[in-house]
Amino acid sequence: MKLKKLILKNYRNYENFEYNFSFDKTLIIGKNAQGKTNILEAIYYLCALDSNRIRKDLELINFESDFCTIKAQIEKNDTEIDLEVLINPPRNKILKVNGLKKNKSADFLRVLSSVNFSSSDLLLLRGEPSNRRKWLDLAIFQVYPLYLEKLSKFNKIRLQKANYLQTNKIDNNMLDVFNHQLATASANVVFLRMKYLKELSRIAKVKHKSMADSENLTINYITQVSDYSTIVELEEKIYLKLNQTKQEEIRRTQCLIGAHRDDIDFFINGVDSKKYASQGQQRTIVLALKLSELQIIKDKTKHTPILLLDDVLAELDNIRQNYLLSSIDEDIQMIITSVDTLAFDNKFLNNVDIIKIANGKML
Repeated sequence: MKLKKLILKNYRNYENFEYNFSFDKTLIIGKNAQGKTNILEAIYYLCALDSNRIRKDLELINFESDFCTIKAQIEKNDTEIDLEVLINPPRNKILKVNGLKKNKSADFLRVLSSVNFSSSDLLLLRGEPSNRRKWLDLAIFQVYPLYLEKLSKFNKIRLQKANYLQTNKIDNNMLDVFNHQLATASANVVFLRMKYLKELSRIAKVKHKSMADSENLTINYITQVSDYSTIVELEEKIYLKLNQTKQEEIRRTQCLIGAHRDDIDFFINGVDSKKYASQGQQRTIVLALKLSELQIIKDKTKHTPILLLDDVLAELDNIRQNYLLSSIDEDIQMIITSVDTLAFDNKFLNNVDIIKIANGKML
């Protein structure tokens, strides 16, 4: 799978941008706040219809416009495919594959895959639980496109219940209807999260061991129920938990039970890495996670994803830099941003296409 062309219009600080990617390795050079990251974000958006830098699609639109478009031409299975996203609030975004409109997001998400690794990811362990949930959700979209619909349904029901809890009159029968719906939707999300994380944890443990031989990495999904083996049992336990906390939710006018309250724990040799791991140890964990994402996409989809590295090499020491670059298969397309070429040796820079960016324009 290769990205051949990217076209942006009114996207972030790009009024018009068009580029043909003719090399397997592309290096985007420019000072900070010039638009390097925006290019990688646009590519990733075509894969996940989301970004870890935004809360709403509106944030992607240039301040002087009321819409933006992202277009790309990719090569997959020796076939050229055109992708297009039109974001034009308050209307729903329009998704097209080869000029044909796709009404289901999952049909669009099946086309292109990538792994985005940015300097902000290095703060994943010390960030908020919501950051870790979003990272996990975006990773799952890449291999289970239908997960987006399950997550959207859960968020919709959770919001409806939250709004209902804010009202002055609570009917127990109505609240029970919400709890049944929320238990089902939450179970669908949690079950897939745990299934994906179990696979990722197995791979990440090996990759982490390659960088830190004396350290054993353990990853746990933290949810509010336990001791279940099927999704039906999980749904029943969530519903029971919702009933047990019903009065507390009414008192606090909040949804206290559900997938939106879950978190992920990381341990090195049994010690909580979110609290006690050094900066180097935390970066090793995140690097292992990203390389594991890459492998899962290849294993599950049988396609090579695009690797997007956003100013991350400068944040890694020589050992982790070398491990990252040497772990990437030759058939994987890499698009990298950096303020300069100093972080790269001459061997790596051979056969690399270099783009220079300033103020949202190519120099």
